Amino acid sequence: MFKQTLLFCLSVGCLFSITNLQSTQVKKITEKTLTKETYSKQQESEAIRLSFIKKSPTFGFDNLVSDWTMLQFLQYFGDSKARYQTGYSLSPDYLEVITQKDPRFTLAYIIISPASSMFAGTPERTIELMARGLEYITPNLPQAHFVWLYKGVDEILFLGDLEQARHSYLKASEWAEIKGDNFIAESASDTAEFLTTKPDIRATQVNTWFVVWNNSKDERIRKIAEAKIENIGGELKVYPDGRVEAIPPKTNKS
Repeated sequence: MFKQTLLFCLSVGCLFSITNLQSTQVKKITEKTLTKETYSKQQESEAIRLSFIKKSPTFGFDNLVSDWTMLQFLQYFGDSKARYQTGYSLSPDYLEVITQKDPRFTLAYIIISPASSMFAGTPERTIELMARGLEYITPNLPQAHFVWLYKGVDEILFLGDLEQARHSYLKASEWAEIKGDNFIAESASDTAEFLTTKPDIRATQVNTWFVVWNNSKDERIRKIAEAKIENIGGELKVYPDGRVEAIPPKTNKS
């Protein structure tokens, strides 16, 4: 046990050393010299750190590493100046670390998944990570039913997969009933029933991907969002005055 604790302390010490060195360098840079290039380098350093954490053993301290990763995400997401320059592309990486180290950390899915889907523009990866976590989550955990609910929302808005979304909503209803959350249990069940009618959600999907396009500073993510809009049947229209509008496809009328 002593050796296990010592190895963990050395690993965490290494992580904190890297973080402290980064913090020291950041403090030396004034706001006037903070350029997009500087923010990009910070993002690259953070990506390396997250990759290191994914591959590093935790020696039984998974929860501690997961909690620390969550705090780092909140700091990352809350740095509006940096995110304006580089976007939110690392959001799913924070979620992946947590699903690896502590997949039962239900609050993390609720907080990070919207950032991963909407701001980072990676809903497929977000859904995959939630599905991975749900293999370990049980209905008795705090807010467990909301993980199914958030998964269902993404499956509707981003993927248009009504059948899979219906399954997620039914599970959310089932788990909410176990937890005694009657409001969510009933509303999720009603939504699942509504999805059996196969509603035309294309306009909603176009608007959702337009939000992704609007929020992103990453040209790659913007191209993905534009392609998704076009695949749905919509159009991203740019006017001479610089305005951009997402035009949904025409609704099918019987």
